[in-house]
Amino acid sequence: MLTVYSNPNCPHCESAKSWLDSNKIEYEVIDITQNDTALNMIREAGHKSVPQLYLNGEVFVPGGYEGLKNQDPEVLREQIELNDLRGFA
Repeated sequence: MLTVYSNPNCPHCESAKSWLDSNKIEYEVIDITQNDTALNMIREAGHKSVPQLYLNGEVFVPGGYEGLKNQDPEVLREQIELNDLRGFA
């Protein structure tokens, strides 16, 4: 499943989640203000802002919301589904 690393009151985070919702792409949210492990992972990866979109521990959509809004939702869904299927193999 897609993971959105986010924090409260972040307009780009809210826009990313709204985009995912409107395109019927499932995701989980991890609030980096409530999860020190996630915050450290984001920092160690060199990210300076949120949202960050990850799939299976890897950056899935570079550029946060700016990168996401330029994606084809159908292609993203297919990539996520393919990745999920690999997890069951």
